[in-house]
Amino acid sequence: MLWQGDKAVVKKGLPHDQLSPAWQILMLGDGSPTRHLQLLTREPTEVDVIEMSLVGMANDGAPDVISYVPGPRLRRQVWLRTASGQRLAYATSWWEASHVDEYLKNRSLPIWASLANLRTELYRDIQGIYYGWSPPLEAAFGQKGPFWGRHYLFWHHGKPLTLIYEVFSPYLMRYLGPMRSETSHR
Repeated sequence: MLWQGDKAVVKKGLPHDQLSPAWQILMLGDGSPTRHLQLLTREPTEVDVIEMSLVGMANDGAPDVISYVPGPRLRRQVWLRTASGQRLAYATSWWEASHVDEYLKNRSLPIWASLANLRTELYRDIQGIYYGWSPPLEAAFGQKGPFWGRHYLFWHHGKPLTLIYEVFSPYLMRYLGPMRSETSHR
C-alpha cells in the first residue's frame, strides 16, 4: 500500500496532483461505477463472477466496517468488464447470507443492475480510498499498477445492505485521462 485515506479524506477530496478531477468523480462520487463504466466505454458493463462463498462471521480480510454487515456473511468476487471483454475493475462484496438472494436474483448481473431492476433506494457511503500495487491485478488487468481502490457501504432503509471493495484498472486512463493532473511549479 502506497497510500490510503479515510472517510474524512473522501469527503474533502484529494489534491489534483494526487488524483485528477475526472478520476475523483469515479473514485469519490456516490454514483454507480458500473453505470459510469458503461457511459465511458459505450459498452454494457458485464460481470464475470469469480466466486461466491460463505465466510460466516469472519472479517475475511475486509475493511473494518464489515462488522456493520450482519452475519453470517457471503462473499462475492467479480470482474467488471466491457461486453467485448476488457476488464475494468475488480470487486468484492459482502452480504448477509440470508438476504443476498433478495437483492441479487440474477447473480451474473452487476449489483447496480440488480438493484435498479428492483427499484431499491440506496445510499452509497464511501468509507476509504487506496492507492497501491498488486502483482495479481497487474496480471489480471494486463496493466501496470499502481491501482486506485475504494470501499463503501450501501445503506437501505437505514441499515447496511452490503460492503463493497473495488479496484479500478489503469486502462480507464483511455477515457478519464491521467490519474494525476500535472501542476505548474512556477
